[in-house]
Amino acid sequence: MAYPGTVPTDRILLARLRGGFVGATSGAVGIAAHALGGGGLPGQGTAVLLVAAVVVAGTIAASTRIPVVVILAAGQVLGHGTFTLGSGHAHAPSPAMIAAHVAAVGVAALLVSGAERGCRLAVSAVGRLVRNVLTVPASQVSATVPVPERPDRLRVVVALVGRSVRGPPAVTV
Repeated sequence: MAYPGTVPTDRILLARLRGGFVGATSGAVGIAAHALGGGGLPGQGTAVLLVAAVVVAGTIAASTRIPVVVILAAGQVLGHGTFTLGSGHAHAPSPAMIAAHVAAVGVAALLVSGAERGCRLAVSAVGRLVRNVLTVPASQVSATVPVPERPDRLRVVVALVGRSVRGPPAVTV
């Protein structure tokens, strides 16, 4: 039994979780890969630019079905661009830095996809549990409601009153 509004809500929830996973992972992976590849850690201004870049990546991930790998790779490019802007000098990435970014994107894509699948299973299980708890089995639902019948009491009341007073008033001329 499907309740109105459950499927879109589940999809919206999963899309938001996907966006959050991609945004947070993109930022963390960008910092880690840049540091492991020989670049320095970001300063405060660079960190603010990086947060803006990962919010954009997360928003794109939440609002579209572009593959996670593509969004994470674009997030790495945006992240590297913010590091370049923040450091004040442009440099060509070293092969070690490129390898670190590529490896990080691959691992992060697997982790985000796994987390998304886990959340989908958890939301589905909670939905089934709620439906099972809140739904009354058909065998316990009665289609008719018993109404007690008391014709003997009605006859006594009519006999005591005389005649019924229902209907329009009598006209006397």
